[in-house]
Amino acid sequence: MKFGELVIATGVAPRQIRYLIAEGFVPPPSGGRTYATYDQSHVTAIARYERLRDLGFPPAAIRLLLDAREGIPVPVANGVTMIIDPDLVASGTDPAPILEAFNARIRAVLSREAADAG
Repeated sequence: MKFGELVIATGVAPRQIRYLIAEGFVPPPSGGRTYATYDQSHVTAIARYERLRDLGFPPAAIRLLLDAREGIPVPVANGVTMIIDPDLVASGTDPAPILEAFNARIRAVLSREAADAG
């Protein structure tokens, strides 16, 4: 897709997209400057950045999170923080299986029976 189509697909201002590319949050387009084209990876990278920003992370923290590849800490409740792979953020992944696994794991960790057995 062309730059204008990327703007429409993401709903992000052209100036912001140029900033994200210049700062390395979004990969550069293929085809060079004259024939620049963008694909789903650009849409995903923009959505990931926007989602992290919406969660309250400033650009410097977003850079650290994405560069470290260790995961994004998301507080869930008092004493519980999930670590999410940056590639999952705004990826469109179905959360249902993740929630089921999380639910089973947190129940096992917090149950009295598991603590008494250990």
